[in-house]
Amino acid sequence: MIRRLSTLLLLMTALPVLAQSSPDAARADGKAFGAAKAAAAKTAATTAPDATRIPGYNGTPAQSGYFADPDRMAHEAARQSNNHAGYRTVRDSLQHRARFTPVDLDATIARSRTISGDPMTYASGMGGNGTAGRCVPLPPSTSAAARYNATCNTGFTATAENRSCTVRLTPQLRDASTYLYFCSTGGDCSAFIGPKCRKTGTHPGPCLQRDKTFAGGGCTEPGDPVDEFTCTEQVAGFTPVAVRPGTTVDTVRDESACAGLAADSDCTQDSETCTDSDPVTRTVGGLSITRPCWGWERSYTCAAYAAKQDCSALDANPGCHFVRADCLTDEPCRTWERVYDCPVPDEPTDPDQFICDGDVYCIDGSCETIDRQPNTEFKDAAVALGAMNQARREFDQANLKLFEGERASCASKVFGILNCCKGKGFPLIPGIQLLVALGCSREERLLHERDAKGLCSYVGTYCASSFLGVCFTKRKVYCCFESKLSRVLQEQGRVQLNKPWAPPKEESCSGFTVEEFAKLDLSKMDFSEVYADFTNAARLPDELQAASDLQQKIEAYYAQASH
Repeated sequence: MIRRLSTLLLLMTALPVLAQSSPDAARADGKAFGAAKAAAAKTAATTAPDATRIPGYNGTPAQSGYFADPDRMAHEAARQSNNHAGYRTVRDSLQHRARFTPVDLDATIARSRTISGDPMTYASGMGGNGTAGRCVPLPPSTSAAARYNATCNTGFTATAENRSCTVRLTPQLRDASTYLYFCSTGGDCSAFIGPKCRKTGTHPGPCLQRDKTFAGGGCTEPGDPVDEFTCTEQVAGFTPVAVRPGTTVDTVRDESACAGLAADSDCTQDSETCTDSDPVTRTVGGLSITRPCWGWERSYTCAAYAAKQDCSALDANPGCHFVRADCLTDEPCRTWERVYDCPVPDEPTDPDQFICDGDVYCIDGSCETIDRQPNTEFKDAAVALGAMNQARREFDQANLKLFEGERASCASKVFGILNCCKGKGFPLIPGIQLLVALGCSREERLLHERDAKGLCSYVGTYCASSFLGVCFTKRKVYCCFESKLSRVLQEQGRVQLNKPWAPPKEESCSGFTVEEFAKLDLSKMDFSEVYADFTNAARLPDELQAASDLQQKIEAYYAQASH
């Protein structure tokens, strides 16, 4: 209060002074003020710039080089952006984000567009005059039917046949004459050295032989010795001293009767048994020949093949198309497994879905609201939404892998009754009952359950047991995942990465690395099988019948009240 009084007194004191000021004095003061300011401005304009007068100035900035070349700043920023973690994150996000084609988007929202185009058809107002209203069917779902890999077998069946043949010992007479040659000792007797000649003695010199023919030189001294050679064949260029006639018998095994079986690659020799050994000594050409056995019987086990196949049903199914044929045995291949892509048979179709206008019941202008309970099928939608969250939950932090699978296999007889590989193509409950009846293992029954639910991907088949080159038992290998979404990502992601499944005996169902997953273009994948889980959540409410019963009770109530 004291401060306010002081201010007021000062104003009252100044009023007479202001009142005495003239316009000329005011103009003079203004000119003086302007002149002073103009001089200060002129001084400031003619003074060289001084950066130290800038508030917060701490010397020449490090970026002063950009003053004369501002474009360099933009170029260097662009060059350094590739190494900046934040920039790379944003760029990679733009490059690898999911993209969906207009066709896929149109198919997904087709039902909503149909309803929005003619909403009154599906929301026609409230029923009246005691009626329970009407229900209008919603447009059909656009979800694709589930498919699976069906297999069958072609090739041959093999049976073992016992065959036999006889081997005979055949005697053959052969000339066994010998030839006698003389050669002077110390002469050149090399012609008689060899496997067909042998030295059989030494005789007195050639001068004592007179009319004998000899080799190695003429007659010198009567006492000079001569070497005697006996040969089984004549020696070219020399005349024998004497020829000693002779005959011998050779025995040869005659295997001509067994030549066909021995040359057949489908036959294996089991044994050879002597069947002719009495007598062991026999006379052939006047000579006695002794052999321990003169005849044998050989036993062979041979494969008999018959063509067979069980693919007629799949070939005749117009919904199935052939994918590939895999050989189950070594070359020459005698058993093939044919793989077909087929729709799941007897798949439950979506029930008809309705929108009803009976939520309000009116009679003579008096309306009652029917309180509908929540749809009991909502849990199906919650389960489907949980599948989308599966991708986050399946990340393996230890191995930095996504969508890891679990290897599983089942056995079946080729062209046989035993088949523990009933899967997606067979109803769940009957399939399990059949597997139990066939004596299949618990793991094989679990595989059937998971495959029937769409959680398993077929890898391939290998032969587990074979006979005579024909596969008798095969094992089908699957990779099973925690969710249907994981299976779809694995199947279609491997195609994009050019990363096929390993051979069935070796596949371990490993997941994608972070780098591999970053390369996937999700916009090119067909998720219609997963979309179906979402659209199937919209079902005809179970409480419609209860609502109808309630309306009947209301009618009965008003009917009694009117009386």
